[in-house]
Amino acid sequence: MLTVDYDRLGLRPGERLLDLGCGFGRHAFEGLRRGATVVAFDYSLDELRQVNALFGAMVAENEAPTGANGASTRGDAHRLPFPDGTFDRIIASEVLEHLPDDATAIAELARVLRPGGTMAVTVPAWLAESLCWKLSSEYHAPHVEGGHLRIYTEARMRGLLADAGLESTGSHLAHALHTPYWWLKCAVGPANDDNPLVKAYHRLLVWDITERPAVTRGAERVLNPVLGKSIAVYSRKPIEAARRAA
Repeated sequence: MLTVDYDRLGLRPGERLLDLGCGFGRHAFEGLRRGATVVAFDYSLDELRQVNALFGAMVAENEAPTGANGASTRGDAHRLPFPDGTFDRIIASEVLEHLPDDATAIAELARVLRPGGTMAVTVPAWLAESLCWKLSSEYHAPHVEGGHLRIYTEARMRGLLADAGLESTGSHLAHALHTPYWWLKCAVGPANDDNPLVKAYHRLLVWDITERPAVTRGAERVLNPVLGKSIAVYSRKPIEAARRAA
């Protein structure tokens, strides 16, 4: 289940892609399938081990084009261990809301993005997230370890990107079918996975993800502009700024 639109990101074969906060690697794997050199970056060593194993399996099963490769790196998003301008494209999906200093992390991402490169940042959308926070204190920090630290508006995210010297190029909402599911979970308790309604809705989401039926795909396209669970904001690092600095 991808949140980022790779056509908007502009990823091409042979380019270098950083997937910050990769988790279990959904966006990293898609980058590899598209022929990129992918670095999956996260703080969780267990998740990175699984990502690295699947990278190897994809190459062995010829699910990656010739020349594509993937590697994993563990580290702190506030201090990225890469030289300036290392990556052509960057994805930071559903990670900034967990970081203590999101502005520093975005500045680091801007630093390691090459001039002319593009970045996709996704965070929980304001409407969906706000109601989750109101329905349950167990959904977010400090009541849950590793929980969400803040709620973003699109304007706030665009402002953070601009402060880092990046130009916003577009945005969209995604995963509208997931929003009622999380509202339901928060209403009955985020950890209450045995609730009959939660279990039934979860089966619907699994069916949608695995089968991609036309009825749910069409419904989500219609509902995304209003009920999208995540917002993706795309930006570009200006070439002109690098020339002025030089």
